[in-house]
Amino acid sequence: MSSSVSAPNSTTRSATGARNAVVLGLQWGDEGKGKVIDLLAAQTQVVVRCQGGANAGHTVVVNGKKSVLHLLPSGILHDGARCIIGNGVVVDPLALCAELDELIAGGYDPSSRLMVSDRAHLVLPCHKALDAAFENKKGDAKVGTTLRGIGPCYADKVARTGLRCSELRDLPMFEKKLRALLIQVNEYLVHLGAAALDLDAAAKQIMPACTRIAKFVADTASFLHEAAAANQCFLFEGAQGVLLDIDYGTYPFVTSSNTGVGGIIAGSGLSHKQLGDIIGVVKAYSTRVGSGPFPVELANSKGDDIRKRGGEFGATTGRPRRCGWLDLVAVRFSCRLNGVDAIALTKLDILDTEASIPVCVAYELDGKRIDTIPARIDDLAKVKPIYETLPGWQRPISAIRTYADLPPAAKSYIAYIEKHIGVPVRWIGTGPGREEIVIR
Repeated sequence: MSSSVSAPNSTTRSATGARNAVVLGLQWGDEGKGKVIDLLAAQTQVVVRCQGGANAGHTVVVNGKKSVLHLLPSGILHDGARCIIGNGVVVDPLALCAELDELIAGGYDPSSRLMVSDRAHLVLPCHKALDAAFENKKGDAKVGTTLRGIGPCYADKVARTGLRCSELRDLPMFEKKLRALLIQVNEYLVHLGAAALDLDAAAKQIMPACTRIAKFVADTASFLHEAAAANQCFLFEGAQGVLLDIDYGTYPFVTSSNTGVGGIIAGSGLSHKQLGDIIGVVKAYSTRVGSGPFPVELANSKGDDIRKRGGEFGATTGRPRRCGWLDLVAVRFSCRLNGVDAIALTKLDILDTEASIPVCVAYELDGKRIDTIPARIDDLAKVKPIYETLPGWQRPISAIRTYADLPPAAKSYIAYIEKHIGVPVRWIGTGPGREEIVIR
């Protein structure tokens, strides 16, 4: 699959001159990380996905064709990149096989460049059943998970009861361990009021996929150490967004992994010395999928309009995303947590028709102005956004490829963001395609 643009030069690659880079979403996910990763992967030898699971959805548009990747690193669409699914990822064998089959059906087989960490945990049928049972039990207090079994799989990992990809090296023994796990989980499912799983049916469903992905399982940590010693160029790929981080996100309405720099280090097997630049991806407005406080939400016709123009429906679930104006309190919080070096601003073109654009610069909590996200979910639920309003540019920008050609009001919007978060904007998305981007 060839790119419609030439590979970015070395100044595109890095904000500070570093060879390596980390790409993180700085909002509630769905920022457009897939496109940015795809762009940067053109000069990368190794792309590493470090955390999350098939609950993530990275969308890449190449030559007008859209690909949604859930487990495969977005760099998989570049022939020169070796792609690693790291130990911090929870791997759903069925989802991974389905993704590979979709690419192969389109005439593109990346199997020879894929490696899966032998220390990554497996998402199994019992985890999906538990996910649904937990959500049903919570009723109106449900988190709004994707029901892909991610949380229960991470819970098994922490409880030291999970099964890792290394078990696939002995498939008969793996099946015995799988059945033993299913028996244990069935007791819990019945306690939750859910139906027990049929052991034979569950094993029959998952074993062919496990057999297939076993050939990709490897000691990826050792491979990455050797690649680092050979001075190869790395791109580390984050999933979800920083505000869904298990520690610093809007807990408990979060994902089950660390979505920031800490997750990159723990989930790859490399140290902080190999990270290079931290690139934060920010959508020009805000969106969120699922439950939880969302201070800038526009639960009105304007929010509906932004959703329609931006195609804001979950890449993984298809659920409509909640939409709102840009929340710079949230973005600044994420930048500070992760030491962000540069920003990739996506979907700026979706604001083309706005005559004026409000931007949230602070919150009001109990009559006081605050400039950070409170840890207590009840406090976050009652904050009121404090807005400043900027003029819109009211002209299409999708055909623009240089910063100089952007409308003055669009440049002012970008400068305003830079001023408030203290980080330069280096990439500006002007459309969904791989080539629709302005590089400063």
